Amino acid sequence: MAWTQRLARGGPAPAVGRAAGRRLRRLRLRPGQQSAPGRTRWLLALAAGAGTCLIVPQPAGLVAGAAVAAATELLLRRQEPAAVRLEREEAVGALAWAADLVAAALRAGVPLDGAVLAVAAALPGPLAVRLRRIGRSLRLGATPVEAWQHLADLPPAARLLAAVERSAASGTALAGALHRCADDLRADAGFRRQATAQRNAVLVVLPLGLCFLPAFVLAGLVPVVLAVLGEVL
Repeated sequence: MAWTQRLARGGPAPAVGRAAGRRLRRLRLRPGQQSAPGRTRWLLALAAGAGTCLIVPQPAGLVAGAAVAAATELLLRRQEPAAVRLEREEAVGALAWAADLVAAALRAGVPLDGAVLAVAAALPGPLAVRLRRIGRSLRLGATPVEAWQHLADLPPAARLLAAVERSAASGTALAGALHRCADDLRADAGFRRQATAQRNAVLVVLPLGLCFLPAFVLAGLVPVVLAVLGEVL
């Protein structure tokens, strides 16, 4: 366990053998499916193309329908599924709490890989999967910077990865850096919630404005314009 203690202090990791390296590569998170299911995607694209063919006169409708179908399929392929987005948001929501727990375990003298695996066993949800991969990567000989790349797909974790890199390079206490990152993550989450609330307030008022403005134009401006035109003409 001496090398795990060196990892916890940010020291160098031992060399990884070929078999361990292969196991480490298999631990990499596979990228989530980034598009809608193929059959559903093509059905929606064909429906959009058929609708365009019915609306646009022939033969231009065939060309327009094919273009709309291709554009629809490409757009749906690039869209992120809602399940993947919700999973990432859930992992981001638990990130600050996990950083605090790992830091507490490190302060108690637990090696870095053991601390991460203990937190992964205690936390439910998608973040636990990433933490388990981090802990297993550390036990296979990965450096802390390499192991914590399993959180690279979470944008708020960039600060956490930078803290791990600084700790591994300078030997500073990783526990203190994790506590500070947890505080920053909570502050960022508060700002995001406030921005979401403000955006939702605008979206709630928007339908009212879309209904009010045409009514104001028809009931207030149109009669005045017609009266003026009647007097002039």
